[in-house]
Amino acid sequence: MSRKEDYEKKAEELVMPLIEENNFELVDVEYVKEGGSFYLRYYIDKENGINVDDCELISRAVSDLLDEKDFIEDAYILEVSSPGLGRPLKKEKDFKRSIGKEVEIKLYKAIDRQKEFEGTLTGYTDIQVTISVDGEDMTFDRDKIALIRLAFDF
Repeated sequence: MSRKEDYEKKAEELVMPLIEENNFELVDVEYVKEGGSFYLRYYIDKENGINVDDCELISRAVSDLLDEKDFIEDAYILEVSSPGLGRPLKKEKDFKRSIGKEVEIKLYKAIDRQKEFEGTLTGYTDIQVTISVDGEDMTFDRDKIALIRLAFDF
């Protein structure tokens, strides 16, 4: 397990009691370096949506816990937010509730010069995702997918 994955796993385990206690859903945890700074990001949600007070509640509580446990070696910026409209599908429950919905898939490497696909999510396993594009099924290996999220039109 990489250092990044280890930090994300520990950060997720640390916040889960707070998430469950407040009837939130933990959508994702990411530890990334952007523009020379490290960020630890928690994406949370709940049935009627997340507001600023919810983010503040989790941010303050988890900040204290992170200071106490001090398992991240680097200086980092803590962020807590809603996953927004571009919510990624990462966990079993994300895929399950998205069956029959339009999704966008972005691949690490192009297939026939195409890296982005949009279609209806029709199936998934631990290793593959299937979408229907214009009535034809397309199956992608999950380890080849950079991002899969609900599609949205404006």
